[in-house]
Amino acid sequence: MPTPTIASPKGYYFEVKAGQRYLWCSCGRSAKQPFCDNSHVGTEFKPVLFVARKDEDVIFCGCKHTGTAPFCDGAHNNLATYENEDDPNSEANAKVAQVPHGAAAEVPLDGTCYVFSTARATLTPRGEGFAYCPVVSPAKGALFQSQFYVELQPGSSPVVSADGRETVLFVTHGEGEVEIGGRRFAFTQRSGIYVRPGEAWRVHASAPVKLYVSNGPGAEDLVFLDAMPESFDTAHPGRVAEIDPSQRHAMAERSFQMLINREHGSLVITQFIGNIPLSKAMPHKHLYEEALIFLNGAGVVWTENTKTTVGAGDVLFLPRKQTHSVQCTVEGGFDVVGVIYPGDNPSINY
Repeated sequence: MPTPTIASPKGYYFEVKAGQRYLWCSCGRSAKQPFCDNSHVGTEFKPVLFVARKDEDVIFCGCKHTGTAPFCDGAHNNLATYENEDDPNSEANAKVAQVPHGAAAEVPLDGTCYVFSTARATLTPRGEGFAYCPVVSPAKGALFQSQFYVELQPGSSPVVSADGRETVLFVTHGEGEVEIGGRRFAFTQRSGIYVRPGEAWRVHASAPVKLYVSNGPGAEDLVFLDAMPESFDTAHPGRVAEIDPSQRHAMAERSFQMLINREHGSLVITQFIGNIPLSKAMPHKHLYEEALIFLNGAGVVWTENTKTTVGAGDVLFLPRKQTHSVQCTVEGGFDVVGVIYPGDNPSINY
């Protein structure tokens, strides 16, 4: 197959209408990008027909190297022609205002975007040895997901209902077992855990545990139960995901590994772990809503007109279509865990 012309290093954002037909240019030669204007005539390329089933926002592939035509799959991130890094000291970036951290847990950025510090947060106790706080919620501007930070002393946590929501947990410290619908699964530090919508969960900790609970659709609070219901969904037996370097996907100099996704049964909420080297990414946007947990290191997060520093224990909340960039400022890079909703591929951007 001949190599297509790269029409754009990024995807094309477009609002499609239900019932409309769209002919996506696959050759990259069209002057009506991302759509066909018959410039492929005489070549081996053919346009790809897409008929919209509903009104929605999509990202059509601009680099023409996608494996999910006509839509972007993030392939542009690994093209030699794609600029992956931005200069933090450029004239334009020098005009971006620094937002200092104060006593409050939240540092507001553009729009409903913010950074949340678990170190400055006030935790609410629930029973003995269990304390938590909301990090992301509808009241804070989230439309699709919520997230809670939990600290647990050795012992058993209260029973927490998934409450009809897709739920994923990520353990940053400690080890033990998670009980889901009466079944137990061992976990260690940096484990991802999936709980189905009709289930409930409880942690049995052999050492102090810190974890994040994300669910979607979003909720203002966790829902606690008096007892563990025996409601384990046997159609999806695999519930714990561990870090596996062999499963990493390259995204230019950065990389990520899927933790909780479709193979565990989650159709709309996805959890991944990634590594960001000493660099600043080019500003970009996503169609999904994202909560990004910083596990170590130090850096800066940028939006259109603001920026602020981040470190271990901070969480960046990104609404859909929010222009942003994440910069690592230390040697060795830093690790991040992302939860996206609705979506299944963290490399898709425009």
